[in-house]
Amino acid sequence: MFTRRSFVRSLAAGLLCATLPLSVSAQGKDPSRLRVALLPDENAATLIQNAQPLKEYLEKTLGKDIELIVTTDYSSMIEAMRFGRIEIAYFGPFSYVLAKSKAPGIEPFAVGVERGSPTYQSVLIAQADGAVKKLDDVRGQSFGFGDQASTSSHLAPRAHLLKTTGLDGEKDYRPVHLGTHDAVARAVQAGQVPAGALSKPILDSLIQKGTIDAAKIVELDLSAPIPNYPIVMQDSLKPELKEAIRKAFLDMKDKEVLKSFRVEAFAPTNDQAYDVLRDTAAVLKLDIGKMK
Repeated sequence: MFTRRSFVRSLAAGLLCATLPLSVSAQGKDPSRLRVALLPDENAATLIQNAQPLKEYLEKTLGKDIELIVTTDYSSMIEAMRFGRIEIAYFGPFSYVLAKSKAPGIEPFAVGVERGSPTYQSVLIAQADGAVKKLDDVRGQSFGFGDQASTSSHLAPRAHLLKTTGLDGEKDYRPVHLGTHDAVARAVQAGQVPAGALSKPILDSLIQKGTIDAAKIVELDLSAPIPNYPIVMQDSLKPELKEAIRKAFLDMKDKEVLKSFRVEAFAPTNDQAYDVLRDTAAVLKLDIGKMK
C-alpha cells in the first residue's frame, strides 16, 4: 500500500539521488594525468624537448603524470581547451582572450614576469638595406605577421601601424600570415617579406641562439606594453588541485624550468588584466566572438 509515509520516504530518496551528481560535480575533476599545452610559436619537437625540465618539475610537485602538448596552431589550442582535451595551457594574451570568449570556464592564474615586469612588447622589423626604412614605407608592401590569433605577431603591431601611421591592413599593405614568430623573423631576414612583426623577447632569443643575424635586420619600432602570456587552467578541476597547480607555477624558481616560458618568474593574474586586448580588438574592429 502506497501510504503518505512511503511517499515522503520515496521523495526524500529521490531528492538525495538528484543531489548526488551535483555533490560529486562540485568536488571537481582530479585526473591522474594532466595535459599541459605549450604555445605553438616555434617548432613543436624543439618546444617539447626544451620543456622536459618543466615536465619533471610538475610531475614531482603535483604527483601526477604530465603530458606536454603542442597543437598545430592557436585555433587548435583554443578548441582543445574548449572541449577539455587539455587541463593547463600557456596562451598568448590575445589567444587567451579568444579562448575565454569560447570557453568561459577557463581561468588565467599566473603571468610571466620578464625584466621585472608582467608586460612585454612587439617589435616591428625590416630587412637591412631593404625597401622599408621607416614605418610609413610599409605602404604598398607585404608585411609579415604570425598566427592570426597572435598578440605580438599580429594584433598589437597591426594596431600600432594603424595608430601611428594610419596604415590599414585591409587596404594600405598586404598582410602575410606566416604562422610562427621565428618564421616571420626568417622571412624578413631572407627578404621574402620586406618587413614584419613578432615578440621582442622571441626575437632577442633567436638572435642570441644565432638563428637570426642581427646585422641582417633593423628594428623599426616597438608596440605599447602588452600584458604577458598567461598560464590558464580548467575551472572544473578540484579546488585542491587548482591550488596546487597555482602554487607550482607561482613558486617556480628553477631557471631551466622557467626557460620553457622565456620568463624569470610568474606572478598572479586574472581575466581583467587582458581587457586591454579586448580594447585593441575594438580599435581594429575585430569581432572576437566570430574569430576562429
